[in-house]
Amino acid sequence: MKNIDSNGHVRGESLFIDDIITKSNTLHAAVLSSVVAHANQLQLDISGALSFPGVEAVILAKDIPGENQIGGIIFDEPLLAEDEIHFQGQPLAIVVAESNFIARQARKLIKVTCNQLPVITTAKQAKQQGGFINPPRSFGMGDVEKAFAECDYVFEDEVFSNGQEHLYLETQGAYAERMENGCIKLMSSTQGPTVVQRITARVLGVSMNKIEVDVTRLGGGFGGKEDQATPWACMVALATHLTQKPVKLILDRHDDLKMTGKRHPYESSFKIGLDKNLKIKAFQAEFLQNSGAAADLSPAIAERTLFHATNSYFIPNVKTVVHSCKTNLPPNTAFRGFGGPQGKFVIESAIVKAAEQLNIPAWKIQKANLLQENDELYYGQIAENVEAQNCWSQFDKTFKINKIQKEIDSFNDTNKQFKKGMALMPICFGISFTNTPMNHARALVHIYQDGSVGISTGAVEMGQGVNTKMLQIAAQTFSIPEQLIKLETTNTTRVANTSPSAASSTADLNGKALLKACQSLLERLKHVVADEFSVGVDLIEINNGRVFIQQKETDWDWNKLVFEAFWKRVCLTENAHYATPKIQFDKTKEKGHPFAYHVYGLAAITTTVDCLLGTYEIDRVKIVHDFGQSMNPGVDMGQVEGALAQGIGWMTMEEIAYNNDGKLLSNALSTYKIPDVFSIAKDIQIESLKTEGNDMAILKSKAVGEPPLMYGIGAYFAINNAIKAFNPQYQCQFHAPMTPEKVLMRLYGKNSS
Repeated sequence: MKNIDSNGHVRGESLFIDDIITKSNTLHAAVLSSVVAHANQLQLDISGALSFPGVEAVILAKDIPGENQIGGIIFDEPLLAEDEIHFQGQPLAIVVAESNFIARQARKLIKVTCNQLPVITTAKQAKQQGGFINPPRSFGMGDVEKAFAECDYVFEDEVFSNGQEHLYLETQGAYAERMENGCIKLMSSTQGPTVVQRITARVLGVSMNKIEVDVTRLGGGFGGKEDQATPWACMVALATHLTQKPVKLILDRHDDLKMTGKRHPYESSFKIGLDKNLKIKAFQAEFLQNSGAAADLSPAIAERTLFHATNSYFIPNVKTVVHSCKTNLPPNTAFRGFGGPQGKFVIESAIVKAAEQLNIPAWKIQKANLLQENDELYYGQIAENVEAQNCWSQFDKTFKINKIQKEIDSFNDTNKQFKKGMALMPICFGISFTNTPMNHARALVHIYQDGSVGISTGAVEMGQGVNTKMLQIAAQTFSIPEQLIKLETTNTTRVANTSPSAASSTADLNGKALLKACQSLLERLKHVVADEFSVGVDLIEINNGRVFIQQKETDWDWNKLVFEAFWKRVCLTENAHYATPKIQFDKTKEKGHPFAYHVYGLAAITTTVDCLLGTYEIDRVKIVHDFGQSMNPGVDMGQVEGALAQGIGWMTMEEIAYNNDGKLLSNALSTYKIPDVFSIAKDIQIESLKTEGNDMAILKSKAVGEPPLMYGIGAYFAINNAIKAFNPQYQCQFHAPMTPEKVLMRLYGKNSS
């Protein structure tokens, strides 16, 4: 099935928040944000803004009827600043006016006075001053100190990975309108409708059933709308509550960049020990996570960093610790991979460090340590259905690693200005929310009298094709044409208490719930046939919209079957619930079985560096990826290609920059570079791993949203290897992204980051 949203997208007919037809009395909101990063004694003079023609209201923290608190995991983030300011871009006031232009003009008239305080921008600074969001987390297995003492080789170094801007096409936004009996309906660009519902209710001081959240689709999310869509929805709901009129808020790009958090920068250190057979015997890592000014999702992201700190490798002795460090930056948040990429970059850096010192290709160490069946992962889960070795074998058989390396060596021997490099990047990524209670979903299915079907789930479509997969599940289960099925918007009134569309689990959780609902309805319909024809239910089959008994076609089609069921007062609605079985994790012991399954893969990335200019190109990317039994290869291939581009961007060109005062310098597309068509590899080959799939995945089709982003890490090390080919004296540094400026300095011996 083709992506069902494609036609609407290319014709400009798909509806997003800013496309909503607003009511005639709609007001528009603009947010005044702080221009300093840390201060107290905040005072706001709003008289100038209030007297501006067309201004309806200026809302401050004191006007909030409920709690001025939007924190999810930790209650440490006010919706609007009260006495203290903790980052540049922190919301101070909401101006509500007859038009967006008036609101933006009026906010300039608010006078802000405060007492500025020292600013902390890096995780190391925060750690030195004891500034943490929460206590550290640590995972371990074996005896690390004893193992290091017995290793033949031990290496240490530091690693830095920068943040990353989500840069979704559709900026943050929401629209609120007043309903009867004090209720409010919110249209929000959010990955987490229930999160918006819960926190809006908290801010307004009402029960959750007074707040209805509706989501048609997002113009991109990438994790940036999992928690950080919430404040804007709260603001319009608050404004509607106070003015009793509909209110709309759409951030412009500059405000969005300034006021929202990014992928977390990490400052890390490692120690790795190997024996003479290149087996990694011990690994130790400390991760300093730059959380920003409030927790947001930082504790959960830090946890996943620990879960993925050993990537695709079995290491018998491991000790890791992560500190979530409080700084004066916007609260950093979820981003595709959710802390996993930061962890994987450190272990891969450790392997490259060891390989450099031992004068061997890094892939020899990678291959020697791949996970095998029944290995124990260092957080206690026993590895099952392990595909790491199979990915490597199929990759080498198809693409021939030694041949790629020989071609690169031959090129480098005959070229002076241009040098090539190649790196392999294996992946192993766990699928489930690491917070076990979040792993559940519901689906509501109506079969109407005329045979058409309506589906509601908690899945939010944000470009990943989950709507297409939900429609496929229903069409396949009922064996009816897709044209008979309608995907409803994601709505907290129809499907309540949903988990966000995140963690690569959306299709699995919602798809499994939908499958249960459809199967229950199908069984009910088969009983109608059984009663009518006096046959056993097990002899009945519905195929291509026709009813068969003992494989013989009857004169009943789908429409007649549905109508007969309705006429006999059979329930044609089903609400099903799915909770992922087996998974559990004991945080008091930091041991358990947190993931339903793992996704594996292997990529080789080849780059060419211009050693005169410091620029580079991504030549080829060859991938063997574990899709399981893909239910939609077109959608899944698109996800791999998109994630790959985003991962390469994070590792090579996307450089977040703040000055010492906490001001975002990379605040426009002129100063923040993302991959474009010229940045993409000239040749991308993606091959599906030959596998039976995994029953824990929906229809054995494995999750595909986040895992492929990690392939992009290979681009960093491929460029590193090209630099090494030009400058043999270069000692590898692990400071991402690998921008052309850094390449140029490293080509000519400048080792500072």
